[in-house]
Amino acid sequence: MAGSLPFILPMRGIARSITLTVLPALLLLVVLLSAGIGAMGIQPGQVLAILGDQVGLHLPWSYDDGQAGVLLAIRLPRICLGILIGGGLAASGAAMQGLFRNPLADPGLIGVSSGGALGAISVLVLGGTFSASLPSLLGIYLVPAAAFIGSLIVTVMVYRLASARGQGSVATMLLTGIAINAMAGAITGVLTFVATDAQLRSITFWSLGSLGGGTWEAVAASAPFILLPLLLFPRYAAALNALTLGEETAGHVGIDVDRTKRALVVLTSLAVGSSVAVAGVIGFIPLVAPHLLRMLIGPDHRFLLGGSALLGAILLLGADLIARTLVAPAELPIGIVTAGIGAPFFLWLLMHERGGQVL
Repeated sequence: MAGSLPFILPMRGIARSITLTVLPALLLLVVLLSAGIGAMGIQPGQVLAILGDQVGLHLPWSYDDGQAGVLLAIRLPRICLGILIGGGLAASGAAMQGLFRNPLADPGLIGVSSGGALGAISVLVLGGTFSASLPSLLGIYLVPAAAFIGSLIVTVMVYRLASARGQGSVATMLLTGIAINAMAGAITGVLTFVATDAQLRSITFWSLGSLGGGTWEAVAASAPFILLPLLLFPRYAAALNALTLGEETAGHVGIDVDRTKRALVVLTSLAVGSSVAVAGVIGFIPLVAPHLLRMLIGPDHRFLLGGSALLGAILLLGADLIARTLVAPAELPIGIVTAGIGAPFFLWLLMHERGGQVL
């Protein structure tokens, strides 16, 4: 075994370099496919020509005004929203797994997404009841703020319960998630009962998840709250690497453990809550993306966080492409597609966990 280490380590480095080089190219490919495939077909060259004309770069491909309108007003904001949400959820999943020191930590499984959805739904149904001026004061940021508060409360609750006595407990974490999801479902049921017809459609949207509400206003509302965690997560890569050895060990090597935990809890809640606010509950992306990448490049968070963001964006755009073309002209909720992909992966992970194999 010792003699094989000099061979294994360079191979892991080569795999990491290849993977992190391929992911941006793959993301570009998925973006071009998402931009071009739909009721109105737009060729990749036409996509580039339309985008080029917006910045004064004239390319040789011709297109008509209808194609430009569909791309710029409908598909492009949806793509931008998918990149933001997929990247934010996947990076949050990687950070949460490092924080809990457990590969089963996922915002959907442990109730963080449900908490965010409940916060958003509460504002949609009851916001005008408490203060008629509240929506006008916060404008487009009201629902993301409410979703963030809901996600933050749940994240703090789960972390405190699952990290009792300094030991992360997967059983406690998952049981807490089951309880929170049940409570969120019960409260959502009450809100559904008192909601108007228009509000009922919104509640269905939050429950199943969709990028169908992707507009430039939605991108503007969510971008600050998702980009901030994405930019700050890499600052905690070394701390997350140290935390994998335990909080006491991390403290011995100079990591401010309490400050790191607080920061990661807030950043994760901010990204997840904002994602839920504009796209509803989208499950399994935060679980699947970090695991797939960890198998390819290893557990080093210096590469895992950014790579997970790229892979999460790819997976979500791919799932959205399936959701809006599989039963066209109708559109599947994207949560159904991600669950169909993620649930088998989660079962496979549980079987490995049961056999004592932790990825």
